[in-house]
Amino acid sequence: MVFVWNIDVDPVCSLLWAITLIGLSGLPGLLLKRPGPSQILSVCITACAALWGMAGTLQILGGAPATRYLLDWPLPFGPLSALFLLPLLLAALCCSLYGLAYLPAAGQPAVEKRVTLFSGLLLASMALVLVARDGLLLLIAWEMMALSSWLLLMTDQQDLQVQRAGTVYLLATHTGSMALYVFFALLKGETGSFAFPAAHSLALGATVTLVMLVAALIGFGAKAGIMPLHIWLPGAHANAPSHVSALMSGIMLKVGIYGIIRAVSFFQQLPVWFGWLVLLLGAVSAITGIALASAQRDLKRLLACSSIENIGIICIGLGMALVGMQSGNRVLAVLGLAGAFIHVINHALFKPLLFLGSGAIIHATGTRQIDRMGGVSRILPRTAPLFLVGSLAICGLPPLNGFVGELFLYFGAFSDGMLADLPLIGFVAPILALVGGLAVITFVKLYGAVFLGVARDPELAHGHESPLAMLLPMGLLAGICLLAGIGAPLLLQLVAPAVIQYAGVSPLLFSQVAGAVPLQQLALLNGLLLAIILLVWLCWRFLVQRAPVAASSTWGCGYLAPTPRMQYTGSAFSEMVTGLISGLVGSQGRLSALSGAFPSSARFASVTTERILDLMIIPSLRGADWCLAWLRRMQHGHLHLYI
Repeated sequence: MVFVWNIDVDPVCSLLWAITLIGLSGLPGLLLKRPGPSQILSVCITACAALWGMAGTLQILGGAPATRYLLDWPLPFGPLSALFLLPLLLAALCCSLYGLAYLPAAGQPAVEKRVTLFSGLLLASMALVLVARDGLLLLIAWEMMALSSWLLLMTDQQDLQVQRAGTVYLLATHTGSMALYVFFALLKGETGSFAFPAAHSLALGATVTLVMLVAALIGFGAKAGIMPLHIWLPGAHANAPSHVSALMSGIMLKVGIYGIIRAVSFFQQLPVWFGWLVLLLGAVSAITGIALASAQRDLKRLLACSSIENIGIICIGLGMALVGMQSGNRVLAVLGLAGAFIHVINHALFKPLLFLGSGAIIHATGTRQIDRMGGVSRILPRTAPLFLVGSLAICGLPPLNGFVGELFLYFGAFSDGMLADLPLIGFVAPILALVGGLAVITFVKLYGAVFLGVARDPELAHGHESPLAMLLPMGLLAGICLLAGIGAPLLLQLVAPAVIQYAGVSPLLFSQVAGAVPLQQLALLNGLLLAIILLVWLCWRFLVQRAPVAASSTWGCGYLAPTPRMQYTGSAFSEMVTGLISGLVGSQGRLSALSGAFPSSARFASVTTERILDLMIIPSLRGADWCLAWLRRMQHGHLHLYI
């Protein structure tokens, strides 16, 4: 072992201690008999470690020298690792505090101990993947991440839906792991070591390069949830505890993206088709993901499907960058990478916010079914505006941060796609516009059906606002989303070191390219719009407080006995869009037959199927099971017959 130690505060040392403390944060629950104090101690350890680690990542992104530690397995702390570690540590801080009230130890001691222990292991293993520079170490951390996230998913293991989601997740994650075994085995065979080669230094034959790239795309892409490797994602994110879903959707998917970027950076020359393949998969994921989300009636499944869309947007940016680097268009490479990296940070802000908000909604209403909700803003007056901030951010609407990364992709599509010698890149712009429009429809449906109107189910009208420990993390994430919207140039400064290193461009060229994107003007407009919104809200509050109070029923077009059932449901709001894309999302409706002059009551039901999982993979597995059932007859249990 070789250590290089500085007397001054070393950002790498801060990160190492932060990862270690987060990984051990669940031990107080196992060692202390009293559940309440042990949970508080675990949260304090995680929060302090996260803040300590964030200070180290910001130092590295700000240009501080990063010491390298050699423990037989080298650990790099370059800008790319720091960029992905920053949102991970922020999510660790927020989700650990949120879990203090969402799963209180006093009420659920056994569940809380399990969730706290494996949440720490999940966070530490994800961080270890991000800092590993050795294939063997990465695979060990990768399996720790897969198993700890599966154990967290199986928290409510008596539920049949949870069992099914856990089985699908375990199948998908180990299929991806097998592909990674192929990738790193070939890397060891070609280089003689599991250590990662220097960036852009690996020159291999065409066949080996093809196999390694496909294996990396399958292995890391399955964890990222890229179509068609997304089959585990909706069920897993919907059935895990909400703060675990926030970690899986907001952070764990990005670990897969990091893996793709790191693996691709090894190669000196990539095949021309690879960048276009990543771009195509990103476009398919973005369109199909948001289409699936628009058809969902389960709150958390909707948020999970929208994560597929956002991963697609990130892959579009990565694909644009790869195409730019392969064609020698450095401007396109910079714009694509900057857009992808900024969206990585932004999605890690608003998606955990939305999942934590969904946990507050479920905590108050006891259901995930959107069509049963309504008027939730009355019982969650503080959660409602925080959830609105997340909904606006994910739609890319001002003055929030969701549009900042996409702006770079639009500039790449218009300036260097249509005007340069890559006209097909120009199709990125209408794809992003279509995805943005569907996202607005989806989240208008979600927010309107959940928070506005009155409760469609009277049993759901008696909930209560979330405790402070749940509101503070949501408020912190919502505030950062607002700050990132009005401080868009700061996001560019965060991603600049990683873009310069990965794209292989000079800081001067990066400044020239990034300077063409009007971030200053966007930040100014966002700040002005935010000030106008606050001013209008204050005036409205002033007028409402002085207005006379009157109560009356809503006008029902002459109908004298309106009921909550007369409201639009979420399914009704998105019915037209769902009908247009029914072939894509697998939506089917069933109406019971009507007969006679005075027909009896009828019932309508609609079902949204996962086409790839339900219509392709599961039938294939059933067919394989039927074929292999004949071989089971050989396993009769008699040793002398075996001999």
